Amino acid sequence: MNEGLMGFLPFIVIFVLFYFMLIRPQMKQAKEHKAMIASLKNGDEISTGSGILGKITKLNTHYATIEIASAVEIKIQKQSIQALLPKGTIKSI
Repeated sequence: MNEGLMGFLPFIVIFVLFYFMLIRPQMKQAKEHKAMIASLKNGDEISTGSGILGKITKLNTHYATIEIASAVEIKIQKQSIQALLPKGTIKSI
C-alpha cells in the first residue's frame, strides 16, 4: 500500500505546483478584472484589449460606448476593457 502511494506522490506534487504557480494567480487576476468592470462609470478613461484609449460616455449591462476622439464614439463589449486609466491620461498623450 505504501508503494502505491509513493507512485502517486510525484503527480500530487506536480498538481500542487501547478495550482500555486498557474491556476491560483489566474483566478486572482480574473477576479480583479471582474471587480474593475463592475466599478466602471461614465467619464472613466479606459484602455481596451486592442489598445484603443477612450472615455466612457454610456454604460449598458454588456456594452460601453466610448469616445475615442471629439464627436467619435464606438460601442464595445465591457469585457474587452483591459485597464482603467488615471484621469487626464488621454489629454497627456
